[in-house]
Amino acid sequence: MKTARSACFGHRLAPWLVGTFLVVAGLELPDALAKGSAPPSPASRCQLTPGSGGDPFYKANAPVRSRVGTGFVLTGVVRSGIDCAAMRGTRVELWLRGPDGQYDDVHRGTVITDGNGRYRFESNYPGGSFPHIHVRVAAPGYRPLEIRYVPRSGATAGVLDLVLEPEV
Repeated sequence: MKTARSACFGHRLAPWLVGTFLVVAGLELPDALAKGSAPPSPASRCQLTPGSGGDPFYKANAPVRSRVGTGFVLTGVVRSGIDCAAMRGTRVELWLRGPDGQYDDVHRGTVITDGNGRYRFESNYPGGSFPHIHVRVAAPGYRPLEIRYVPRSGATAGVLDLVLEPEV
């Protein structure tokens, strides 16, 4: 009788254990998925890019060109902080020190984002004691964003995705 009772108790316990496992496993999922609703929208995951302040070497209206040297390529996507949508036709200005460590007009350029908000800029690896590339993005209805991109030592490429803050 003990064996039959234990088997019966185990049979009743099995569904409870399976249900408990599913609840515990559900805790690892985002709340929306655990409740059976759709995953969070891209907009809820899109965080604004914090700026790094102005630069005394900034000169407005860098010429439109996607290449000012060779050896390093910076790519990325510009998105709206409103809905995380890619921003087509946005001006992205970039400037950096040349191999001699000096800022000059040769190492300034502006690229325009494509239909998917993508940009591509080719240059030399930034010169100077603190290699970096300045990036300034401005679009109507959005606050201008200025940021520095610091490549890994010896890198030949980098990615810098940007999310612009809407003006209120």
